[in-house]
Amino acid sequence: MFSGLLEELVQNLKKLPGIGTKSAERLAMFIVNMEKEKAHELADSIKETVDSYTNCIVCNVLSENEICEFCGALNRDEHLLCVVENTQDVYLIEKMHEFNGKYFVLGNLLSPIDGIGPQQIYFSKLKELVKSAKIKEIILALNPSAEGESTINFIASQLENVEITRLSVGLPFGGDIEYTSSMTLSSAFKRRFSVTE
Repeated sequence: MFSGLLEELVQNLKKLPGIGTKSAERLAMFIVNMEKEKAHELADSIKETVDSYTNCIVCNVLSENEICEFCGALNRDEHLLCVVENTQDVYLIEKMHEFNGKYFVLGNLLSPIDGIGPQQIYFSKLKELVKSAKIKEIILALNPSAEGESTINFIASQLENVEITRLSVGLPFGGDIEYTSSMTLSSAFKRRFSVTE
């Protein structure tokens, strides 16, 4: 249907999560029909944000600074570490206002079929952090999927001398933390249980 630069825009918009061909075409038409100044503001905002954000050197959370706000906070429990797949999960957990420890972002979940092994999930960095920060408890807040289970089992089998817990009640197998309500997520946090028992 579309061609040239418009088709290129459609293809780029389709790379966004949850955007299929029809949605991408609608968005592309909306963008090119916008006032040029507003469209340029949108483009500039995307470019500036992408250029400004990088991964925290300690925990991998996307941040505008070398050290993220969570690693830099002095009032957080340094011995409690919540391990998540991505930065979005961090902010979902923060909305509960019940967790006051530190975070670590894996970036991916183990998925051998997709070529994602321990090196692609920053496991060695996690292991170093657990040792150097004298972590007492690791909370594995990962999606209850086949990939999430594999990652939980791998991490639990590789780390010693630290309590490892995982989220419990309310997170269905195969679900996504991203689509979980704050109340359900809060309940899962309160009812976490040991991975090694």
